[in-house]
Amino acid sequence: MKKLIPLVFSLLTCSAFADVQVSNAYIRATPPGAPTSAAFMTLKNSNTNEIKLISVQSEIARSTELHTVKQENDTMKMRQVESITIPAAGQVELKPGGNHIMLIGLNGAIKEGQEVMLILNFSDGSMQHLMLPVKNIMATNSMANGEHSSHSPDHTQKHH
Repeated sequence: MKKLIPLVFSLLTCSAFADVQVSNAYIRATPPGAPTSAAFMTLKNSNTNEIKLISVQSEIARSTELHTVKQENDTMKMRQVESITIPAAGQVELKPGGNHIMLIGLNGAIKEGQEVMLILNFSDGSMQHLMLPVKNIMATNSMANGEHSSHSPDHTQKHH
């Protein structure tokens, strides 16, 4: 019990004093057998310095990656990035067809109505534990479905 109290206090203070507020967060529902999904949200930075989202953890996937989508020639390409910058006193939207969080190697289908925990880790040392709702979002393009139309040579994501 003595070890539990500091852990609970630590978890509460990490989120309570974080300079990043999260809104409109959700994870895309998947059909059975889908290997990936994605998480989307708006991150608002109340600090006077930029903060970076540097990693994400989740127990529902083998790994998580930060991704962006950029147009190269006539093709939209998804690429893993090391971080996503949230400007000082600004915000960044993680959305289909743009910056987002990939959940890779899912442990099973993610169904609408479920809630999934994600842990966001930021460059200022703060972290946030979130319970995100799962939504059945009909995608308007393959990038929003978590599909990769083209990969950079150094991209490690494999599809079957």
